[in-house]
Formats: sequence, structure tokens, C-alpha cells
Amino acid sequence: MKTIKTLVVVTALSLVSFTSFAQSVTASASTLDGAVAKIAAEAHQAGASYKITGARVDNGAYVSAELAK
Repeated sequence: MKTIKTLVVVTALSLVSFTSFAQSVTASASTLDGAVAKIAAEAHQAGASYKITGARVDNGAYVSAELAK
């Protein structure tokens, strides 16, 4: 019984830690390079790495990313 409780607590804490460090951000600019540069600046300011999760070029460039520490 104690083992099951410990396993539940460890699982819950590990899920909390993974979700607390991930942050979604978006940026827009006139060019794709400009939008990615904004994402990179936000990641640098937060002390995190980033992964581009989506990009769209319409009447401007729109990029979404996930920051991870």
C-alpha cells in the first residue's frame, strides 16, 4: 500500500514539473526571420530554449513556439 501511494505521489509531482516549465509563446512580424528573432529574444530573456511549433505567412509572418527550461 505504501508503495502505491509513493508511486502516485511521484507520478503527480513529475507531471507538475513537466507542465510548469513549458510555456507557449507567439510572435508576428513582417518576415518569418523577424518573427523567429522575436521568439529567440523571448527565450533568451526567460533563460529557456525554444522549439518552433507552427508558422504561417499571410499578410505577415506568425510563429508559435514552446519555451522549455
